[in-house]
Amino acid sequence: MLLESVQKLKPGTKAPDFKLKATDNKIYSLANFEGSKALVIIFICNHCPYVKAKIAKIVQLALKYKNQGVQFVLINPNNNPNYPEDSFENMVKFAKENKIFFPYLFDETQEVAKSYGAVCTPDPFVFDSSFKLVYHGRIDDAHYPSAQNPTSEDLEEAILATIEGKKLNKKFLPSRGCSIKWRE
Repeated sequence: MLLESVQKLKPGTKAPDFKLKATDNKIYSLANFEGSKALVIIFICNHCPYVKAKIAKIVQLALKYKNQGVQFVLINPNNNPNYPEDSFENMVKFAKENKIFFPYLFDETQEVAKSYGAVCTPDPFVFDSSFKLVYHGRIDDAHYPSAQNPTSEDLEEAILATIEGKKLNKKFLPSRGCSIKWRE
């Protein structure tokens, strides 16, 4: 089901901490990303066609900015038995297939997604070096299944403003994607 993201965390709010297992079998928390100029957290899952349409772009952005102090993190909150393609084992496969070289975390309890206010996939958040929210919203203005090229690179603008220490003056532009598959 197509959903638009909602803005639970307001700009300037500190990122909720987490302790989650990644596809590399390590446990990560915010402390692992201290020293980053920007922290980009994107809630995704493996099966969503909206994620599949954007995953190459996400990896490309991570490559482009990795030497500029930008850390990318993906979080999968879809721990629902009705969606086995989003299992941890399939996350490992998805990470390899899509050349994800940065942490891809499993939100097994779905509490992290709830604390961020994530409701759809993909749902990106950009935090500054002190883990305060700078941006939450869409990656760009081209949404699957549209074949149009984006005219607004919203996520990249937020990353650039953050690493350059500039204020981002952008109204909330929601991300659109599959609804997170909550467990009852």
